[in-house]
Amino acid sequence: MTLTPLLALFAVLAPVPPAPQVSASAPPSSSNVDKATRTATVETLIKEMNERYVLPDAAKTIEGSLRKWMSEESFASLDDPLAFSAKVNEILKSGATDAHLRFRYSASSLPKRERPTEPSSDELRRYAEQTRYANANFEKVERLPGNVGYVRFGGFADPKDMERPLEGAMRFLANADAFIVDLRGNGGGDPAGVRLFCSYFFEAKPVHLNDIFFRNGAKVEKQEFWTLKKVAGPRFPNAPLFVLTSKRTGSGAEECAYNFQQLKRGTIIGEPTWGGANPGGMVRLGDHFACFIPVGRAQNPYTKTNWEGTGVLPDVKADPTTSLKDAHVMALKKLIADSKDAERKRLLEQVLEETVKGA
Repeated sequence: MTLTPLLALFAVLAPVPPAPQVSASAPPSSSNVDKATRTATVETLIKEMNERYVLPDAAKTIEGSLRKWMSEESFASLDDPLAFSAKVNEILKSGATDAHLRFRYSASSLPKRERPTEPSSDELRRYAEQTRYANANFEKVERLPGNVGYVRFGGFADPKDMERPLEGAMRFLANADAFIVDLRGNGGGDPAGVRLFCSYFFEAKPVHLNDIFFRNGAKVEKQEFWTLKKVAGPRFPNAPLFVLTSKRTGSGAEECAYNFQQLKRGTIIGEPTWGGANPGGMVRLGDHFACFIPVGRAQNPYTKTNWEGTGVLPDVKADPTTSLKDAHVMALKKLIADSKDAERKRLLEQVLEETVKGA
């Protein structure tokens, strides 16, 4: 199964928790929601969950809990949309351990769609403009003292959007001796974007990174993700690699860290990540309600599991507010240990001393 614009779009835009139930652009006030709207919303949610959710048995369990609640007085009297959303999310979480599965309320009307599971042309247009404005989420590229490359970006865009800024970053760092990849604020995104990025740190021979099992109606289809034979910029298959994580590292960014960790390609530094491994998309349930419903389940080809619920556990625990310095120190120590040139080693030791003393 190939990735749809829906998956690429909303996996990128899905925020990492804590996430508000009101959309970011919504005004603080909210209007009451009547029983007919609540009923129609829940019925649509049940239908979409049964048709799409990657864990069909859990969808049935959630349906039973929702229908039981709909028969109770508490459902009939719950007019506040925020309280209604909170209760729906409570039921969803009681039926499935899934960080991505989340029901949302928007005080402003949600964009109309021809199909509730697919973004409208206006949403796609706005996404394309946001991606351009955000430089495909690339925020900073820097050569740190000691010739250590540093890359920070906030999400994995579609490869066609990500390829040029990523190539530019890698060409700028073409002579770096070690790398720090900063995923502390990366909320995830397109699995194909993860594959593109990871490919730069392996040889041209494809390496198996990850599998995603997608639900397609009654069937489950497996899509394998291998590193690419060709990338536009220089590769760094042997450079020491250090990856920064935090609890704000989510979804596809977690896959990136997990890929490097399980393949013994990089050292993960920071704190456990968010813990969401099931990609999917936002489904419009009405004018003011939507639900992010996962349609896929990641499975690492080596561990046969993923990071759902646990997050990616770091190899080196560190405070995210100071982990960049920690990683820089580790990179310098690694370069010093590997250096066979006395003068080069002396210079690196001087940089290390200055880095340790620095704020």
